[in-house]
Amino acid sequence: MKGLLRVVMGGAVLWSAYWGATAWGINSALEHWFTEQEQRGWQVARGDTTLSGYPLRHISHIPLPALADPETGIIWSADWLEFDSPAIWPGHQTLRIAPGEQRLSYYDQSLSLETHGMSANLHLAPGLSLELERLALTAQNWSLNGGDTLSADSLTLSMVQTDTPEHYQITGNIAGLRPGVQLRRVLNAQAALPALLDTLQVDMAVEFDTPWDRRAVEQSRPQPRRIDLTSAEAQWGAMRLKARGALTIDQDGVPTGEIAFQAQAWQEFLNLAQRSGAITPQAHDGATRLLGFMARSSGNQQDLDITLGFRDGYVTLGPVPLGPAPRIFLR
Repeated sequence: MKGLLRVVMGGAVLWSAYWGATAWGINSALEHWFTEQEQRGWQVARGDTTLSGYPLRHISHIPLPALADPETGIIWSADWLEFDSPAIWPGHQTLRIAPGEQRLSYYDQSLSLETHGMSANLHLAPGLSLELERLALTAQNWSLNGGDTLSADSLTLSMVQTDTPEHYQITGNIAGLRPGVQLRRVLNAQAALPALLDTLQVDMAVEFDTPWDRRAVEQSRPQPRRIDLTSAEAQWGAMRLKARGALTIDQDGVPTGEIAFQAQAWQEFLNLAQRSGAITPQAHDGATRLLGFMARSSGNQQDLDITLGFRDGYVTLGPVPLGPAPRIFLR
């Protein structure tokens, strides 16, 4: 009996030493990261980190974090954030952000993001680079600018590394998305449009130039080099849009490839684009004639199947150039 007690006591001492050493390592890594960002020119503010969770977890609580990146002009702050991981392996981190308001700024543009139950689960590979194996982001009942811009019932986003380290499968879904007064005013959306978007989801595979790891935050973001869009779908009232296709992206962010679109009530998309000022009345009339001809050729004037090409820096509809292609890169 005494021998068993000594074994248990010895195991408890060893586990406590391991827990303490790992907690020290996590805290040191966090402090080192904040210090590195300050040395890179970031503006960093935070309260004192507290550690808890013994004996089964490590929980690092950081009050009043604020980060400002001078290169991108992005400023973010919240009431607190927490890093929570099993004591046995700190590479499986859960990041929690305080419910309520987060403040975001991009140069002279500011907005507030209110969330309830926002968290991100990260599975990081063992090693100094902390390569991302899986990310799952969830948020419940979130809103931008108090709902005046956008609000939704939930957001789910997942990013899973495949057998090739630079390849990730990405899926996303927003349920109960509600364009607010400000956004509806910008879009000049008619009152007849429903308050909720019925569907907004995406499923795609993306190849980046490097895997996502600690350098993605400390140095520069990995850049997409190929996007295989399995499906993307959005529906707002009678308007419904589906897309699929594939693009390759060069070093300058110029895409090459094709994306096929299926649009229901396509005239409403054009009307919305004109009312919002995205296209001129002349462009609206020209597009209506061209797309109407294509829709009639398919036998259904309300639905439209088209394929947009991306080549030589331009977007094309068949042989007709529509304009410069957007550059695809992550800041």
